[in-house]
Amino acid sequence: MKRSVSRLDEYLADRDLDGYLLDADGTNSNQHYLSGFDAPDPFLTLYTPEHMAILTSPLEYARAESSSRADSVRRWSAYDYRAKKDEHGRDAARGLVIGEFLDEFTAESVATDRRFPLFTADSIREQGKTVSADLEDVIEEIRATKTETERGHIQDAQQANEAAMAAAESMISEAEIGPDGSLSVEEEVLTSERIKATIERTLLDRGYAMDQTIVASGPDGAIPHERGSGPISADEPVIVDIFPQSKETNYHADMTRTFLRGEPDPQIRAFYDRTQEAKQAGMAAIEPGATGAEVHDAVCDVYEEAGYATLRSDESTETGFIHSTGHGVGLDVHEHPRIGSDGGTLEPGHVITIEPGLYDPSIGGVRIEDLVIVTDDGYENLTDYPETLLI
Repeated sequence: MKRSVSRLDEYLADRDLDGYLLDADGTNSNQHYLSGFDAPDPFLTLYTPEHMAILTSPLEYARAESSSRADSVRRWSAYDYRAKKDEHGRDAARGLVIGEFLDEFTAESVATDRRFPLFTADSIREQGKTVSADLEDVIEEIRATKTETERGHIQDAQQANEAAMAAAESMISEAEIGPDGSLSVEEEVLTSERIKATIERTLLDRGYAMDQTIVASGPDGAIPHERGSGPISADEPVIVDIFPQSKETNYHADMTRTFLRGEPDPQIRAFYDRTQEAKQAGMAAIEPGATGAEVHDAVCDVYEEAGYATLRSDESTETGFIHSTGHGVGLDVHEHPRIGSDGGTLEPGHVITIEPGLYDPSIGGVRIEDLVIVTDDGYENLTDYPETLLI
C-alpha cells in the first residue's frame, strides 16, 4: 500500500489533520482496505502517517493482532472501559475510551468518511477533539487504482462470473419452446428464479457469493436494476447481469449479457446491434487522461445518432439509454471512477465497466457489459465471453 499511504499522507498534511479514523465492520470497503481486517462487528481504525492502530472488542483482539495491517491493536479494556462504564454509563464511557485511544497515538484532529457514525463523532468532539468529514472520498479514490494483486483478484472473480454466465446461457438455449411460447427445462417451466439459483450455485462452488443476480425478461428487462421474476418466455430478451464477490478476497467482477430464445422483434434486434456499436465506441474512448464523461459521451453519440433518447439528450426520458455508461469495480461492485456525465479522469489501474443498454417497457430491454482495466496506452478487456443474442 506504499502509493496509497503517500496519497493519504498528502491529504492529511494539506488539511493539517493528525489522522484518518474509521468506525465500521469489515464489510465496509474503506475499513477493509485500510485495516486489512474483516471482522463482522464494528471496530475503529486510526491511520496516522506514523502509525496505524485498531481498537476492537476482546472477541476480535487476537485475530486483529494476527491478520490486520495495524501496527498496534488495542482492546477496550486497555483503557479501563468497565470502570468508566460503572462510573459514567455506557455511552459516556465509550467516548472516554475513544478519546484516550486517540491520545495514545497523538491524534487531536481526524478526518472521517461520509458514513462515519454521528454518535462516535459527537463522542470524540466531547473530548475536545476535531472531526472533519472527508468530502473528497480520498480512500475511495485511492482504492480506484488497483495493484497487481487486486487485478488478479478481479480477474479470478471474472472467470467465476463467466462460468456462471455459461450455466445461465445453457439453461436458456436448451429450453423447449411450448405451443404457448413458454420455455421449459426437463418438463418444468423455466423461470428467472431457476436460472438465478443455477448461477448462484455455480458461483458458490467456486468460492463466490451472489444474492442479487439479475435475470430479467420482457417488461422486467426494461427496468435496469429489476432483478426479474417468474416464467421466461420465447421471443423475449433476457438480461442476465452477474456481479459476484469472492468470499476469500472480497473483490468483485461484473458482466451482463442479453439472450433470446426464439425470434426477436425487429426493434430488439436493432437495440442489440446499436448497443454493441455503443459499447465498442465507449471502449475506443478509453485511455489514460480521458474522462469518464468523454467515454459516456461516445456511447451517447452512437445512440442519439441512431435516433434513440439518452439522459444526455432528455433527462426525463423513460425509454432509450437511461443510465450511466459504467463504474469502477473492486471491493465494491459500484465504486470510483464514475463512467457517466460527471466522470473524472481515468488512470492506469482503474478497473471499470462499459455497459450501455436500451430499454422500452413495451418490448423489454437490452444491455451488454464488459469489464476492462485502463492501461498505460488504452485498455485491456478482462471479459472473455461472447456476445450472442440468439441462442
